[in-house]
Amino acid sequence: MKVLLTGGCGFIGSAVVRHLLRTTDHMVANVDKMTYAASEDALEEGRGHTRHTLIKADICDAAAMRAVFEAHDPDAVMHLAAESHVDRSIDGPSDFVQTNVTGTFTLLEAARRHHAGLPAERKAAFRFHHISTDEVFGALSADAPPFREDTPYDPRSPYSATKAASDHLVRAWFHTYGLPTIVSNTCNNYGPWQFPEKLIPLVTLNALQGKELPVYGDGSNIRDWLFVEDHAAALVQVMERGQPGETYAIGGRQTRTNLDVVRAICAHLDKRVPDSAGARERLIRFVRDRPGHDFRYEIDPSRTEQVLGWKAPHDFESGLAKTIDWYLDNEAWWTAVRAARYAGQRLGTTA
Repeated sequence: MKVLLTGGCGFIGSAVVRHLLRTTDHMVANVDKMTYAASEDALEEGRGHTRHTLIKADICDAAAMRAVFEAHDPDAVMHLAAESHVDRSIDGPSDFVQTNVTGTFTLLEAARRHHAGLPAERKAAFRFHHISTDEVFGALSADAPPFREDTPYDPRSPYSATKAASDHLVRAWFHTYGLPTIVSNTCNNYGPWQFPEKLIPLVTLNALQGKELPVYGDGSNIRDWLFVEDHAAALVQVMERGQPGETYAIGGRQTRTNLDVVRAICAHLDKRVPDSAGARERLIRFVRDRPGHDFRYEIDPSRTEQVLGWKAPHDFESGLAKTIDWYLDNEAWWTAVRAARYAGQRLGTTA
């Protein structure tokens, strides 16, 4: 199979590239604009791999996307390219509208043109898999049931609103034009190669350096966590076996409050690399909550588990340990990232 994957140098996208190269025989054409959060290093063995091609292009560029489809003739699209940091969407929503909405529209049109020209057998087998987030569903109260595939949309931030818009476009192209699209929604991912503006790497690296650990509000906001390599495996199964017009909720059944996550990171680091100044929980600082901060996200992955026979292999403790150990072993990467990309920028926290 020839797979066209967007955003393949990002955190989740690079995990999908690595999984495809390690576990399948598929060819991968990787389209990435190479924004601040992209890293060719995250491709690992994908750099120079005979079955992987990196195309540095913007999904909003219609001519470039037509050329990519013509050159690589894909059997499937996995669309992961997106602006994804909530704090950045609050500070500057225009990039999110452009990439998440206009970019998805542009890619859908290129895919529709390509799909229309395929011979019958390939046309029937073609898939456009759009990867989305649980944040499109809004916020859950403490006692509400988790999000499912049929949960109504209720986005609260510019990020989640633009992802919701892209989800709706993808479904409209299925119903209106017959493009065989699939949508998957997932929860908070964590793992190796995550850009250090997100909660787990930010707290890990700040704690290692003896810096303050910022936690929004009182830290009671609840998130469902999924190890990124588990998510990558699920996404490939959805692409290969998912049915057009369907939605798949992908979750890890690993809910924690933000404060619990921060404390777990501190405890693991205290065991691995003790700090002579004392337990790292002393570094926790509660900061003013961000606007529109959703209280709780949680996904019910039952249908996806049943239909695909998939279940997240890692529990939170084992996944977190692997993640922290990876950052400990890859100091050169994150030190360079912080020095080069955070110069003059605000460090926040997100979850």
